[in-house]
Amino acid sequence: MIVVWRITQRCNLSCPFCSYDRTRNLPRVEADLATVLSFGAVLAAYQRETDDRVLVSWIGGEPLLWRHWQAATRQLVREGGLRVSATTNGTTLGASDVRAFVIEHFAELTVSVDASGSQHDALRGWPGGFEALARTVPELAHMKRERGRGPLLRVNTVLMRDNLAGFEDLCRRVAEWGVQEISFNQLGGRDRPEFFPAHRLRPEDVAEFSERLPALRASLAKGGVRLMGGDGYLERMRASAAGETRAVHDCRPGMSFLFVDEQGRTAPCNYTTEQVGVPLDELGTTAAIQALPARLAAARRRCRPAACEDCHSTQVWEKFTR
Repeated sequence: MIVVWRITQRCNLSCPFCSYDRTRNLPRVEADLATVLSFGAVLAAYQRETDDRVLVSWIGGEPLLWRHWQAATRQLVREGGLRVSATTNGTTLGASDVRAFVIEHFAELTVSVDASGSQHDALRGWPGGFEALARTVPELAHMKRERGRGPLLRVNTVLMRDNLAGFEDLCRRVAEWGVQEISFNQLGGRDRPEFFPAHRLRPEDVAEFSERLPALRASLAKGGVRLMGGDGYLERMRASAAGETRAVHDCRPGMSFLFVDEQGRTAPCNYTTEQVGVPLDELGTTAAIQALPARLAAARRRCRPAACEDCHSTQVWEKFTR
């Protein structure tokens, strides 16, 4: 089971396509440590009793700004036997103690990199950011080789009209950093609708991208780097670019994937928390976790979320198909 947990809404960058842009005047909610540790213990018991391996993945905002991320990770890994990962903008990786902690405790680390050089810096509001990542990510890869252990290293890119032409070059550059996987998201319009129209992918953009992808994937594979994303994912991108909806009637909610927000609610995805979210304090036993899929499915039948009529949840659409 994969549990994606948004532990903070804080961020230190100003990406114009993200709702957690640090320049936005918004309240910044963070997860409660006691709640995280309590539910982590339940997940550990569930893993022991069912042999279903659990991966807890921290997201944000910028999850490595949450002041408890190391304490929570340490307890979930060492005491609970769970695997932990994070998706980060990479701003904290310049600290050697952070890199050492990641190598010691994480099963996976995804670093967000949207373009090469100054274009990445501009998109993220981080002067010198790309060059900083070009130092710290290879250092992580070197530490991993040297110690014989460490996380799977992945780079994820938000694709938009601005950076699509440079995606192949970006892939080749980050492959030299020592990453093992590259994944991508299509720019969405829900977070920042004022940014979306001028930067969204058009049908012709997705068609050209899809045509180039097999050769790029094969080239990267020769160097041991996997470029993720299955046929279903490309179809979802094509439909979005064309303004077509794609409903999902049964995503098997809670069977292999859960989303948890910073307020301590779990749901099939981050788009359905308000409609069908279940408070974590109602999930205090392994039996409650095992019963959760049926509970979520029943809630979706009673009040089908509007988001299900045009599903954008990447785990449903084969983003991580290898």
